[in-house]
Amino acid sequence: MSKCRLYLITPPAIPDVAAFARELEAALGAGDVAALQIRLKDLNDYDLIAVAKVIAPIAQARGVAVLMNDRVQLVKSLRLDGVHIGQSDMSLKEARATLGPDAMIGVTCHNSRHLAMEAAENSADYVAFGAFFPTQTKVVEHMAELETLSIWQESMETPCVAIGGITAENAAEVAQAGADFIAVSAAVWSHTDGAAAGVKALIAAISGK
Repeated sequence: MSKCRLYLITPPAIPDVAAFARELEAALGAGDVAALQIRLKDLNDYDLIAVAKVIAPIAQARGVAVLMNDRVQLVKSLRLDGVHIGQSDMSLKEARATLGPDAMIGVTCHNSRHLAMEAAENSADYVAFGAFFPTQTKVVEHMAELETLSIWQESMETPCVAIGGITAENAAEVAQAGADFIAVSAAVWSHTDGAAAGVKALIAAISGK
């Protein structure tokens, strides 16, 4: 089984960008983080660009891939590494045509191996399954089963991301089921001891320490 890595998603709102930038620095300094997804659904493009210009360089300076949620058209101008698209966003084919072959594109597939296989066949760099547990970060319409990760890992090469309600308490079972990446938001940004402690706890869990 490949080593499971951490994939951070921003909190749904960032009221103080400077304060969040410090938290992000601390979080990324606390252990191995593979990617950061900027997911700020309520911001208009202008405000989203302003936030991304502050936080993306912090992550990229540490070798962390930065992806934009949904807004494909902003990825190139901000020099981000790629985009994460949902089933109701721009199509994967259109996103690939817009961003080119080198951009990282991930696709939400809920609990559907069929959707995931279609995405993998159409050049997705990863597929995301979830939610695996109840979460406060977004309204959950689709619950996923850990078995979906195991079957995917046994049959497909494209990496899979597990998302939805994952915490230090349940991350180990998600990693063991076959997730290549574990996507988290509240478990880091709402951790009682701060974001760095949240990252450390999750990494300890998924590495079995």
